[in-house]
Formats: sequence, C-alpha cells, structure tokens
Amino acid sequence: MHNKRLDIRAPLIAQLSSGTGIGSLRVLVLLALDGLSIAFAWLLADELGTPVGSFRLLSANAERPGFLLPILAIAIGMLAASGLYSTDDRRRDFFNLIKSLSLAQCVLLIIGYLYEPDVIISRSTLLLSWIFSLAFVLTERLILHLSIIYLRQKGAIRQRIGLICQPNDIEPATKFITKAKQYLICHVEELSTRDRNTDWSEMIEGLRKKHVGEVFVCSTLSVKEQIYLYWELKRAGIHLRIVPLGLELPIQWSEIKMVNGIPSMRFRSPPIIGGDYWIKRSFDLIAATILLILFSPLLIGLAIAIKLDSPGPIFYKQTRVGLKGRHFKVWKFRTMVTNAEELQKELEAKNEMKGGVMFKMKDDPRITRVGKFIRRYSLDEIPQILNVLNGEMSLVGPRPFPLRDVAHFDEHHFMRHEVLPGITGLWQVSGRSDVVDFDDVFRLDMTYIQNWSVSLDFQILFQTVKVVLAKEGAY
Repeated sequence: MHNKRLDIRAPLIAQLSSGTGIGSLRVLVLLALDGLSIAFAWLLADELGTPVGSFRLLSANAERPGFLLPILAIAIGMLAASGLYSTDDRRRDFFNLIKSLSLAQCVLLIIGYLYEPDVIISRSTLLLSWIFSLAFVLTERLILHLSIIYLRQKGAIRQRIGLICQPNDIEPATKFITKAKQYLICHVEELSTRDRNTDWSEMIEGLRKKHVGEVFVCSTLSVKEQIYLYWELKRAGIHLRIVPLGLELPIQWSEIKMVNGIPSMRFRSPPIIGGDYWIKRSFDLIAATILLILFSPLLIGLAIAIKLDSPGPIFYKQTRVGLKGRHFKVWKFRTMVTNAEELQKELEAKNEMKGGVMFKMKDDPRITRVGKFIRRYSLDEIPQILNVLNGEMSLVGPRPFPLRDVAHFDEHHFMRHEVLPGITGLWQVSGRSDVVDFDDVFRLDMTYIQNWSVSLDFQILFQTVKVVLAKEGAY
C-alpha cells in the first residue's frame, strides 16, 4: 500500500518549537544590546576624544556616509564568529569576549588603513572606544546573565524538555538536569515500557502538546535506530540532545572529533596549567594590588580595633597546606583569644562539621567581640591579599586547610592541592558555613577546578561580595 505520509526529512514541514523561538529571541536581544553598547561606546569616545582629521561616525552626506555602521558590522561579526551568540555556555565566556572585541579593534585599524588611508582618527578616540566597548558590553552581558540566573531561580524562563531513559537512569538524569535550574522536565519516556520499534509518533505528539522544545536521551544504547527518532523530533521542531550519564569528565576539557564518520570526544589538558596559570596569576597580581590600596584605610581601622579589644597580636598566622601539599603561613586578622588552638582540643566533641575533617562551631566561645563583627563580614580574610602577592594563594580557589584538617583527608581529597588555594571559592558562595558536610565542600572545589575560566573567577568574586554583604551562612 502506498504511504501517503510525507518524507519525515522534508525540510518544508519542519516546525518551530517554543525552545527554538526562545533561543532566537535570546540571540536577537543579545545582538541588540551589543549593538547599542558598541555604538554608545564609539559615540562617547568620539565626543571625548581629540577631534582630528575627517573621521566621522555619523554623516548626513550620502556620498560619504559615516563609519558607525561598518564598525558595528565588524564588531558584531567578530563576536558571532567567536561563538558568542551560540546557545551554549560559550556566549558567557567573558575572556573570549574581551579577545574578540580587541581583535575587532585591530581589524578596524587594518581595514581603515587599506581602504580609507585618507581618514585620520585620533589615538585618544581609538583608545577610548576600545575601553568603553569592553566596559559597556561586559557590563551589559553580565547584568543580563545575572538577571537570567535570578529569574531561573524564581522558576521563570525555563526551557520545557522531555527525557528518554531506562528506569535506572531516570533519577540521576533528573537530578543532573534539575541542578542546572535551566530546564523544566515535562515528560519522561521509559524505554522499558515501550515496544522496540521506530514509531515515536504518539510520544512526539504528547511532547508537542506540552510545548516541549528539546528531548534529552540518557540511555542511548537502548534506543534502536536512533536516526528515526532524530528525524521525527526534527520534523516536530524538537531538538535532540545526548546526555552521557556516567562519563564524569568535564565537558570543558573535551572536543568533538570524527573517527570514521563517528563522533568521539577527545579530552584536552585540564585548566589552570600552562598559559591558563599565567593568565590567572597576572589577574591575581593586578587585582590584589588594587584591593590592597583600596582597603588600606579599613585595614588600619580594624588593626586598631583588634588591639583595643583584647590582648595579643593584630594578625594571626597559621600553617596551611597549599599547592602540591606545600606548607605556608596564612595571614588573617586575629578574631580569637591568643590560646585558641589549645582550647580547640577541649571543643573537638562539639564539632558541627560531618566527617571530622574540618572544625566548625557556630557559637565558638574563643571568638572575641570585635572578632564576631570581623567574621560576620569575612573581614579577617583581607590580609590574605599578602599571600596572593607572595604567590602562595589566588583570589579564587579551594580554601587552604590547617594541618589538623588535612590529617583527616581521604586519598582522593588531596586532588584539591593541585591548584593554588584561594581567599574565596565556590564553597564560600554556596552557603559558606551552612555547608556542614566536607564531601559537599570537596565536590564544590572539584567543580571549580574542572570548570575554571576567567569568567568563572569574575562570577565568584561578584557573588562573594553579595554573600558577604548579606551575611549568608556567616558564623
């Protein structure tokens, strides 16, 4: 019998899903905001810079139009070529954004020299336009990113998805996807309850009625003839994604390579080594120097308050374990009585941290009056800027632990010592003292190590300020 149904691969009958529409809208919003930011940056630079030559951003002369539109086309084109309008995490790669905008500035110079040699632009205008472009675009994207995170935490703008899994994969897949706070699981298809055939029409019709935009397959080996599933989903305007459950190596270390027509994942070197280390170290040195200058009046005031509050030194130096297990002295403002370490032995039974690795006690009697205020806002950590300048610590990284805590480590915990310890980190911005299980601390540290980027450091630093001011989880 002749099959009257159209070829499921026919592109003219593919439909648009809500997920596709949201993705397109997000790209259009980014394009508009980037365009406005770059245009305003150049207009402001042209206004503040030295007016020389025949350079004009805007011109009423039709025979010789202004340069604003070509500038926007080159800058936006460079951002697009760098994947900064993609639907994945690359659009939040702020370091790549800085490189792309800087490269666009160089391209503008080369094109201007080759095609408009008679046009002269002042160095001040060119420099200001670069600085303003970086500042405005980075700020605009950061605000947009934080706004999206806030709305998702409130349950808004989450993409509706479906799951296709074996029964034993449903729970880990649900936890993994829900943790991202980006998706709303509207349908779960258990492979064990359906016939092993290629007819997915009933399931797909249900997905369409629920306005699902993407399907996650978490048990790929159990799906027969996956190409039929892909075609059927594509025809309905639904995207397909494979989630490799059980493969716990971070995707940031991988790249897709084809081997005899089959996609494979090749894993690169982990982050924070080689060139990445020097990028992070350079940022630490510059930022630590600026912070030390800005905080100098506060440091003096706190030093006086500590001296007047209780007898003993202003600073407290304790041996901690850092990179590759090396010991170093960490600098902190003293917040406890001078014999605090001796008293800790008597308080070990009241340790509130599970596993015994770390010592935490909410109402610690060893803390002084000024010490309580200092700890509430984490001001005791500021002197560790000296450790950063000395190369013993980083601004962001796993916290360095005392010898007493490291003595309780299991073997896998020593992975934390493969990177420089930090003043703040994912643990501090994920609940701080409210985290009472060391395994959670270790998991957060490993998440940071595996997913490090300059943009992640910026996010943690901004989040640290928010957490400290809100006094979230502070003892």
